[in-house]
Amino acid sequence: MDELLQQAKITAQVHKKMEAILCHLQLDMWKMMELNCRRKASDLIVTPATTFKEKPDPNGLVFGTVFTDNMLTIEWSLASGWEKPYIKPLENLSLHPASSSLHYAIEPRGQTEENLVSLLWLNEYTVGITKSDEFGIPSPFSLPSMMQCVNLDLLNSRSSSCDLFEGMKAYRGVDGKIRLFRPTLNMDRMARSARRTTLPSFDQNELLECIRKLVEVEKEWVPYSTTASLYIRPTLIGTEPSLGVKKPTKALLYVILSPVGPYFASGSFNPISLWADPKYVRAWKGGTGDCKVGGNYGSAIYAQQEALEFGCQQVLWLYGEDHQITEVGTMNLFLYWINEDGENELATPPLDGIILPGVTRQSILDLARSWGEFKVSERYITMSDLTTALEEDRVKEMFGAGTACVVCPISKILYKGKDFFRCEQLFSGTGAGVTNEKLMGRTDSISHAS
Repeated sequence: MDELLQQAKITAQVHKKMEAILCHLQLDMWKMMELNCRRKASDLIVTPATTFKEKPDPNGLVFGTVFTDNMLTIEWSLASGWEKPYIKPLENLSLHPASSSLHYAIEPRGQTEENLVSLLWLNEYTVGITKSDEFGIPSPFSLPSMMQCVNLDLLNSRSSSCDLFEGMKAYRGVDGKIRLFRPTLNMDRMARSARRTTLPSFDQNELLECIRKLVEVEKEWVPYSTTASLYIRPTLIGTEPSLGVKKPTKALLYVILSPVGPYFASGSFNPISLWADPKYVRAWKGGTGDCKVGGNYGSAIYAQQEALEFGCQQVLWLYGEDHQITEVGTMNLFLYWINEDGENELATPPLDGIILPGVTRQSILDLARSWGEFKVSERYITMSDLTTALEEDRVKEMFGAGTACVVCPISKILYKGKDFFRCEQLFSGTGAGVTNEKLMGRTDSISHAS
C-alpha cells in the first residue's frame, strides 16, 4: 500500500513538472509569435472612402457623436501574428456572438468597499500641410526609431479582460499645421493596458505612424478652430469566439476619429459640481484603475446617475476608510490650496495603482513645475483634509484634467448627502480659477502653436 502511495506521489510530481514545462513553452511560443509577426506601417493598405459626409460646424459639436469617413483596422491571431494594417471606409464591426470582448470586462465595477520634459512638450506631426514627414519640434522630440519593439512579459499578466482603448487629440494650429498632443505617452499607456489585460503587444512606433497616416487621410476633418479638435480613439479588443475565460488567441485593433468640441455641454470653463459618497469606488489596489479599459468606465455610469439625482454633474471617487480623494468622473483631480504647512501647493493623488496616469495630468505637473511659482506635489488627500481646508478658507481652486475636457474647474462638492460645500474659487471672467485658467491657456496655446 505504501509503495502504491509513493508511486502515485511521484506520478503527481511528474505531471506537475510537465504542466509547468508546457506552460512555459506556451508562453515562449506567444512571445516568439508577437516578436516575429510585427507589421510595419509601410505595409499599410489604404483604400479610402469614395463618398464623403458633410463636415460639421465646429461650434455645434456634441462630444463623440460624429465620426469621420475612414478608420484603421489591424487584425491579430496567435497563429499569424499581426496582419497588414488597413485604412478603409468606416463600417460596422462583424463579431462572433461569443467574442471574448462581448462577455468579459476587467473587473465587476460598481462594487462597494463593504463588498470587497520639465516643460509641457508636444510630439508634433505635420500632416498634409507641407511634407508629411516634417517635424516641428527639434530632436530629441522627433519620431523615435521605427524599428524598436515592445517586449512585454506575459508571465505578469493576471487578467482575462478583452477590451482597452486610448484617447488622443489632433489639433489644427494657427499656422495651419496639424499636431498630435504627446502621442507617445498614449502609446506607452496603451501598451501597459495591453499587458495587464493579456491582449497582444504591439510596436508602439509603427502603430503611431499608422495613426498619423489615418489623420493625414482625414486631415479636412480636423476642425479649423481653436475651440475644437479631432478626437482619436485607438481600441484593442479580443475577438476569439469562445466563452472560456482565458487569454484570447484573436484580437482586433482599430482606430476611429471624431471631431469634438467641449466635453461638457455647459462648456469648457463652466465649473461643475461633484457628489462624493464612499459606498461606491472606482478602483482598488491590485485592480485595473491605472489602465484605460472599458470596465473602468461602463460600470461607473450607475454612480454617475445617482450623482445626477442629487443635482451634481460628476462623481468624486473616494477610496479607503479615510476616504482618500482619487479621481473626479473620468478625470484626474487637482487641488490648489494653502496646505497644512502654510505653503501654496498644487496637489494631485499619486500613481499608486488606482489612479489613471493621464497624459494631461502629466503635462500639468510638468508645466507647473517649470513655473516654479508654488509647490507641486503628488500626495494623498482625504475628505477630512479637504473639508478642514474648506472650513479654514485654504482652498483656492479644484479642477479635473483629462484628454476630453483638458481642464475643468470644480465649484461644489456634496459629501455623504449631508453637507454641501462650496469652493469659492478665484474666478476670472471665464468662470475658471486663475491657476487652472492659466494651465488651460498654456496647454491650448501649445496645442494650437499660438
